[in-house]
Amino acid sequence: PSCFPLQFLSYLGACDRLLKQGYEEGQVEEAMEMFQYSEKKAAEFLRLLAQFNDMGFQQNEIKEVLLLCGNQRERALEELVMK
Repeated sequence: PSCFPLQFLSYLGACDRLLKQGYEEGQVEEAMEMFQYSEKKAAEFLRLLAQFNDMGFQQNEIKEVLLLCGNQRERALEELVMK
């Protein structure tokens, strides 16, 4: 039997939990895809994305830097400040 239905239900549950935290659906889906459906990594990415966005950085730059830095907040912040 295929594991696909279980993986899909797990994905939907993770998306639902992230949406309930107030993130936009498009961002949640993108983050889940970028991090091979790891809810933990996607959640950290979304949290940092919102944080850096509030600081006034451009969203496309934030995404790029977070991916390059593997969601490491301090390193990402240094990169964003240097841009």
